[in-house]
Amino acid sequence: MTSSPVLIASAARRAAEPPRHLADLDMAARRAAVAASGEREFRAGQLSRHYFGRLQRDPATMTDLPVALRSTLASELLPTLLHPVRESRSSGGTTLKTAWRLSDGARVETVLMGYPDRATVCVSSQAGCGMGCPFCATGQAGLTRNLSTAEIVDQVIWCAGAVARGELAGCPDRLSRVVFMGMGEPLANYDRTVDAVRRLTDAVPAGLGLSQRHITLSTVGLVPAMRRLASEGLAVTLALSLHAPDDDLRDTLVPVNRRWKIAEVLDTAWDYAASTGRRVSVEYAMIRDVNDQPWRADLLGRLLLGRLAHVNLIPLNQTPGSRWTASTKRAERDFVLRLRAAGVPTTVRDTRGREIDGACGQLAASEETE
Repeated sequence: MTSSPVLIASAARRAAEPPRHLADLDMAARRAAVAASGEREFRAGQLSRHYFGRLQRDPATMTDLPVALRSTLASELLPTLLHPVRESRSSGGTTLKTAWRLSDGARVETVLMGYPDRATVCVSSQAGCGMGCPFCATGQAGLTRNLSTAEIVDQVIWCAGAVARGELAGCPDRLSRVVFMGMGEPLANYDRTVDAVRRLTDAVPAGLGLSQRHITLSTVGLVPAMRRLASEGLAVTLALSLHAPDDDLRDTLVPVNRRWKIAEVLDTAWDYAASTGRRVSVEYAMIRDVNDQPWRADLLGRLLLGRLAHVNLIPLNQTPGSRWTASTKRAERDFVLRLRAAGVPTTVRDTRGREIDGACGQLAASEETE
């Protein structure tokens, strides 16, 4: 009897599941896992404090645990999930991109950025991306798989440790912000993304203890997931990758628009803002002679007037093989002025990591990074 392609694909996905990790579990599940291994439950709290409180990922450094127990619990709850392949620095040492190989060979990238008043990490939620936006290197690579909760969280823990060790120049020694703007569509990996947010914002030792208000989730506009997110009781910022104010163009730039049109996406975003009190960040990549015309700025202004929203204009970052380039500075300035004149708060993103392919839309994590 021949197995169906669906069953084969499902089995392959199960086989590729990363090993269970502490960060995949809430505290109750961690205690249960420790008890199941024959140890006393308080060891779960010890492990959690090392990982989330002291940013220790290597069991050998956990000296308050018996030596024999370290290896046992490490294999059970602290397996190595991320294997660094290459690190690249830019912006005078204030931006660090790390390419990782996961346990099944999949590749992802993380970008850590230091500023005088904060340190921010841009994390990946998927290996690749299935949204197919033609101006984005990640989207053009296609989707390999979703990341586990722990694979998302572990990117942040690694970067928080790097910040604490002073590996970024001129920034505080504590990571304070996380943006889900790396590889993947976070809301297409909904359950694991939301679980990761909870691990990052739960108090130590249950989690890392970050402020929910310092977490940003990006989406191209997956309406059912946006509605679900509004009911989670989280105070995270929603960043909507809009990129065009008219459906004709957005159908091309953001193919999911063929399923959920701009009016429905924006209505859902406003519902999110109303339920959370959080301003929606509208992301708009500036593409020369494509979406940067004055009439599109005016249309965008009319769509956003009076709403709890802020426009974040992103100078397009060139990707290999792309036929599109960034808008001219003159067109960018005119776009900003028109939006502000319409009463819409607008800024231009400080693009970091462009020269190391670490800026918005450039993450690809190809095997050539080895």
